[in-house]
Amino acid sequence: MAVRVQFENNNEVGVFSKLTNSYCLVAIGGSENFYSVFEAELAEGIPVVHASIAGCRILGRMVVANKHGLLVPAATSDSELQHLRNSLPDAVRVQRVEERLSALGNVVACNDYVALVHPDLDRDTEEILADTLGVEVFRQTVAGNVLVGSYAALSNRGGLVHPKTTIQDQDELSSLLQVPLVAGTVNRGSEVVAAGMVVNDWCAFCGMDTTSTEISVIESVFKLNDAQPSAITSTMRASLIESMS
Repeated sequence: MAVRVQFENNNEVGVFSKLTNSYCLVAIGGSENFYSVFEAELAEGIPVVHASIAGCRILGRMVVANKHGLLVPAATSDSELQHLRNSLPDAVRVQRVEERLSALGNVVACNDYVALVHPDLDRDTEEILADTLGVEVFRQTVAGNVLVGSYAALSNRGGLVHPKTTIQDQDELSSLLQVPLVAGTVNRGSEVVAAGMVVNDWCAFCGMDTTSTEISVIESVFKLNDAQPSAITSTMRASLIESMS
């Protein structure tokens, strides 16, 4: 299921939340409405944790997370770190990293098995990433952009990447990640897909401006309704024809 949600009139939900298969982080200080959307979808299965990172609410762009672990930047306070450790499932390893590119969420895109990282990420950070999150790490760009974490949204079932990603790049990234990829947008044409949505293996949340066509692409590539990627072309064609007639 892909659900539309807003954080204080802001459609960049991937900036204010982080979703994995074993927990969800949401920024503190949002409206009840924002939390209730997440809790309604997730509370049965995984904890929804209210948190801040370095006193900021933009935690979705600051952290890297999957079901195995969570990496936070060096600016994270001790009390924030303790709160995360207390709130998350015991199996999740929480690690603070010293990294010049401190908005980790912008420079790393990952699922539970593979991470794509900014070409200039520190070697030390790469090792901590591989170790804490249990992933294989590849230095890559997405459509020529080094901020791979901003321009790719990944789950273990699929991925959405920057709309200008060439077919050749998609194939290369897809073979590294071992999941199907589609180039697309969220929030009515926004290229910054990871800022506009969060996704795990059974559920996605995207900004209120996301169109029904974008939602059908998201549901199909991430197999949220067990829709097959081939369904994309037929549903998109149908909706394009409707909008033109």
